[in-house]
Amino acid sequence: MEGETFLWLIRHAPVDGVAGTIHADDAPADLRNHAQLEALRQRLPREAASYASPSRRTIETARALGLEPELMSEFSEQDFGAWTGRRHDKLAAGGGEVYAQFWSDPARGRPPGGESFEEQVTRVRRGLARIDAGPATLVVHSGTIRAALCIALDLTPQAALRFVIDPLSLTRIDRLATGWRVVSVNKRIS
Repeated sequence: MEGETFLWLIRHAPVDGVAGTIHADDAPADLRNHAQLEALRQRLPREAASYASPSRRTIETARALGLEPELMSEFSEQDFGAWTGRRHDKLAAGGGEVYAQFWSDPARGRPPGGESFEEQVTRVRRGLARIDAGPATLVVHSGTIRAALCIALDLTPQAALRFVIDPLSLTRIDRLATGWRVVSVNKRIS
């Protein structure tokens, strides 16, 4: 990719649903925090390409920020397969060996019918390669942002999972001719 790319990565608004649930793609966003959405919107570049995961919560968040994003499946959240729609506490209480094994190595672990975080990093790398030079906003998921940080900082996937990425936070990274630059991570705008 020729030229420099400046990325504003925004985690979607909180999910309007039961906390602790592995939410499906159709889970809606809770967009009631109008002040935070407006403050974040003011921090975004005016003339930028816009992208989002095809999940309902990212699309709704992007539109609340005044964006009409191109949807890119490469930026979807990690696929949790059979665990999607279930609560973590219920999965843990079920005593399933597969769930316990997953958390012993969450970067390589793969939920039944899902994908590992390592596989998500590979997918996000493909998506980032498709973004042209110039400014771009991405309204995505916490796992997608962790994957982008993994790529930018040349981290192991295990290390990248240590980042906290809050709803409606802003992470800034740039792809320069000399490599990646991290400007900020998980910045809360209010």
